[in-house]
Amino acid sequence: MNWLTNFRSNRVARASAVAVKNYGLLFALVALLTGTAFAGTTTGTTGFGTMLTTVTDWANGDLGKLLAVSAFLIGMGMGIVKQSMIAIALGIGFALALAYGPALITGIFTFAL
Repeated sequence: MNWLTNFRSNRVARASAVAVKNYGLLFALVALLTGTAFAGTTTGTTGFGTMLTTVTDWANGDLGKLLAVSAFLIGMGMGIVKQSMIAIALGIGFALALAYGPALITGIFTFAL
């Protein structure tokens, strides 16, 4: 019985040592890459501002309308098949979130007293 306990504890100790070594190498790599990522200088949020404008334009444009109508129609279809109002409500909720979400989030972040 003692031999089996020692064998198990040695196996666990070896596995733990390998895991610590692997995660240590991963942590060191991430730390090195993160340092170089933050080393550059930026002038505000120009990179993210462009991305925000692009995604907001997509959501408010034809892509957003297409996704909202598709979600509504899929919800209607699933509601009919399952004979449940929950699928229809989820489709309507997704369509409303996609239609009004970007303006609501922009309004929250640009709110000033």
